Amino acid sequence: MDPAVKIFSGTKSTYLAEKIAKSLGKPLGDLTIQKFSDGEFQPVFNESIRGDYVFLVQSTFAPADNLMELLMMIDAARRASAGYITAVIPYFGFARQDRKDKPRVSIASKLVANLLTEAGADRVMTMDLHAPQIQGFFDIPVDHLDGSAIFIPYIENLRMQNLIFASPDVGSTNRVREVAKYFEADMVICDKQRKRANEIAAMTVIGDVSGRDVVLIDDICDTAGTLSKSAQILKERGAVSVRAFCTHPVLSGNAYRNIENSQLEELVVCDTIPIRAECDKIKILSTAELFAVAIRNTFENKSISSLFIHGRK
Repeated sequence: MDPAVKIFSGTKSTYLAEKIAKSLGKPLGDLTIQKFSDGEFQPVFNESIRGDYVFLVQSTFAPADNLMELLMMIDAARRASAGYITAVIPYFGFARQDRKDKPRVSIASKLVANLLTEAGADRVMTMDLHAPQIQGFFDIPVDHLDGSAIFIPYIENLRMQNLIFASPDVGSTNRVREVAKYFEADMVICDKQRKRANEIAAMTVIGDVSGRDVVLIDDICDTAGTLSKSAQILKERGAVSVRAFCTHPVLSGNAYRNIENSQLEELVVCDTIPIRAECDKIKILSTAELFAVAIRNTFENKSISSLFIHGRK
């Protein structure tokens, strides 16, 4: 008997896992997260997964319970004799802690990679890591999907004549350059200096945006401070319009207020993290079909290169 493909979801990613399963034409697997009065929890598979290809969907955004839940799901699947376990992590938390940028700090993303491997994952599937080199922290295969594959059709449908792309900081330059290259468009860089985390001291625009429709691209929108400041300065420099595309809507602190009061025409995000509040300027695009195709190709031992920008032309 051939192994089956089964998809299960953690507590906080059920909304996305259901759409992925539907795209694959499969029901979401029967998994219960039992809760105890002291705050402990226990994942229980309510069906046999012996020898099956098991895909566990869970983003690891705060709180840390989401990560712990995923680790326990992996452990439970391994102990239930699953044939092959893939951790599908649309948003990989702790990815901003990818190096020692100051003395005596943790490299948390490496720690998380170790935990996932030790728990028993055979493969990790994720999207738009804050630092692409995090793939090298793993000794198991990593499928690193590109959120730009979702954003590109949306941008094409806008049919902007004076399109130019902008990086909200130096760290996003390579990501933005790839998209600008696809559209054969120019790009500029918003160079920021921080006083401390989530607080910008100064920002400078490198490049000319006068009379242009600007598209900002980043992987994470946290407090939206950087995007709001970028949009303000770009408008002051003569931009006709400013839009932002961010894969992961962390949206903490005053993010919703910052977005609402910003110069942004809209903020387009993916559904890797659930949106906590309504905002007229926020547009959500689904990643379900992209993950579904990646899962199907993984199971069928097919290439997933067509899901990336370089595979679209």
